[in-house]
Order: sequence, then C-alpha cells, then structure tokens
Amino acid sequence: MHQPQSLPLTDVPMSAAVEAVEAVLAAGLDPEGEPDRSVLGVPGGQLLLMPSSTVAYTGVKIATVTPENPGRGVPRVQGLYLLLDGVTHTPVALLDGIALTSLRTPAVSAAALRRLAVADARRMLVFGTGPQAWGHVEAVRAVRPMLEHVDVVGRDPVRVAAFVARCREAGLSADAAGPQDVARADIVCCCTTAREPLFDSALLAPHTAVAAVGSHEPDAREVDEQLVARATVVVESRSVALRECGDIVLAVAAGAFDPARLHTLDALVRGETAVPEDRPRFFKSAGMAWEDLAVAAAVYERQHG
Repeated sequence: MHQPQSLPLTDVPMSAAVEAVEAVLAAGLDPEGEPDRSVLGVPGGQLLLMPSSTVAYTGVKIATVTPENPGRGVPRVQGLYLLLDGVTHTPVALLDGIALTSLRTPAVSAAALRRLAVADARRMLVFGTGPQAWGHVEAVRAVRPMLEHVDVVGRDPVRVAAFVARCREAGLSADAAGPQDVARADIVCCCTTAREPLFDSALLAPHTAVAAVGSHEPDAREVDEQLVARATVVVESRSVALRECGDIVLAVAAGAFDPARLHTLDALVRGETAVPEDRPRFFKSAGMAWEDLAVAAAVYERQHG
C-alpha cells in the first residue's frame, strides 16, 4: 500500500494560502455544490467529516471536537487531512488537520477582506488570542500591508498580554483593548467560541469590515442582528449560512435580515458584487471542505513543484 507523505505547514506563507483560495473560486468552483459537512455525535463530543474533490485531487478532513479536553491538557479540536490523487485516488499526503484549519480559515477571511476592507486600513481589532486570532493578524497583513495597529480583546489577561507582545515582535503596534474599541477599527476579526454577540455593532464606523469565523452552529453567534441588518453580508454558501451560521440564522429569525440580501464569496472574488461605501461589510465563515482541499493541494504542489 502506498504510504502518503506527511506534509508540514509551518513554512507555508499566508499569501500562498490566500492565493489558493482565490484561484479555485476565480476558476469557477461553486461552493453551493459541495457535499455537506457530516457531524456525528460521539461520547464526549463530535466527529466531523469534510470531503471534497476536483479533477486533480480528492481530500477529506477528519476532526473531533471534545469540549472537556482543555481540562485534560488536550486540544479541544484535533484532526487529520488526507489528500488523494484525483484520478487514481492513491493517498499522496497527510496533513495536520488543525494546522490546516488554522491556515485556511484566515486565508478565506483574507480573500473576502481583500475586497471588503478599505484599501488604507491601518487599525485592526481581534477578538480572541488563539491560533485563529493570530492567523487573522497574518492574513490581514497579507492583503492590507498598510496595517499598523492591532487591538486585542480576550478573557485571559495573561494570554492577551502575550498576544500583544507577539504583535509587537512582528513589527505592529498593539494594545489590550475592550469591545468598545471596535469604534476605532477599520477591520474587526471575531475568532472566539462565544455564543452571544461580542460587541455593540452600533459603535462601528460605516467603512468597517468584520469577519466572524468562530462558530458553525445555528444557535451561536459573534455579532448582533443589527450588524447583519445594516451591513453588506457575504458568506461562503447561502445554504450553509442559512443552516449553520447562527449570526445569519438568528438575524433572519428575528426578522432583521432578508436572506435574499446574502452575497457569496465566489461572486465577490470574481468581481460580481458591488460593495457600498456607506455601510459596514460583514463576512461570515462557517468553514467548508473545498477550502481545505484548495490549500492542501497548494501545499502539496508547492513541495513537488
């Protein structure tokens, strides 16, 4: 049996991951045609299966979500990604599923923010201090190189201080902040496990772009319905957003948002979506299997180029 090669992700530039996401969408991939994420309840948590395929590759991510794990000193989310040849279906690469998620999720946000955030964005506020939060700092820098300052909002002052220090070591100014500081942000990234809105969206400036990536559950959200009602709203897939994204589902249920107003990321990337300048811009990501495949294939080809 052919043994797949183990591929590291540590030396993959964020810009390469962003380009991989944009390339598959520009080439015509339709996220609405992707298979649904399978979520299986297992004792103590969930098992997630996320398959996708193209002519060149097939792949699947197997991930577990175990809420009690942090108390055991084990990550809450764990997983692996298997990449196969698209013709023979021979396994060709095995990747750390969580490292892949930590790369592709910010890359997807960056593909949206490249088109939603103002060109001269200099101030970013990030909710969260974990790998996704740091990935989003890197991703925003990849598409908005004029970024100068990062405000950090988190529950643990020690982790916030460490994150601020990491930003400063990377050449950015940074400070611990509070939710009210969204008022000064050009870009807001929500990278948390919150189930209720993180901030009052009335504080946002009209030009602010917000990306929320922290949940894929219909009863959990990071932003309030007032933002969804007010903003230009972009999602990966209309059907997925209306099924899995609490930020959207709850706004629709409250009568604050008409699903007909949803825009999709593929249309945005292809230049088919107008972005008004007089209202905030909101990108909600649930995470989809095509994103994993796009980045995993790019990593594989980068190593075998």
